Amino acid sequence: MAEVLAEFERTARDDDGRAYVARACGRECDDGHWEGWVEFEPLDGGATVRTMRETTQPNRVDTVYWASGLSDVYLEGALRRALDPVEVVPRAVDAVPAFDEPAPERSVPNGSARPPGVHPILNPFEVYAQGEDVLRAELRALDAARLRDIVRGFSLAPDGAELRRASHRELANMIIAGVQRRAAGGERPAGEEDARPGER
Repeated sequence: MAEVLAEFERTARDDDGRAYVARACGRECDDGHWEGWVEFEPLDGGATVRTMRETTQPNRVDTVYWASGLSDVYLEGALRRALDPVEVVPRAVDAVPAFDEPAPERSVPNGSARPPGVHPILNPFEVYAQGEDVLRAELRALDAARLRDIVRGFSLAPDGAELRRASHRELANMIIAGVQRRAAGGERPAGEEDARPGER
């Protein structure tokens, strides 16, 4: 059974200025893990939209923790993801999830198989498609542990990188550089690899 994990006081707005109330929702999966997504209910009484799965966590407590840390910048990006493509349901009257599960997964562009137990909070390739500045803003809103999950989950670190010692800035730069490399269709020439922690 899905439930509302957090409802946010500040509204998110789409490109036309339409305001939405955001709520983070979650449910327990058949394997015992929890998955979370974000729903947006327009203030003008229109139809509610949802994102695809935004996170997978080992239990409810961790999923609530994920929901509690969503920033305004993250919610704005999630609203864009929810509206493209648009998937609507009749407006919910009270604060309960409109769905029992997140939207189906899309194929992960340029992503390899994720290591077991790694659950990135966002797909950097999808966010990068909205602009590098959007990706940088969303990465700034996440803590270092979440950035490490993204680096590991999408294999964005150079071979031998020591992620535990990398700073927040270094991790964000690894993600940006890795996404740009793959978006350009190839690896950088030798000698231009991402700097490892301690080399900046």
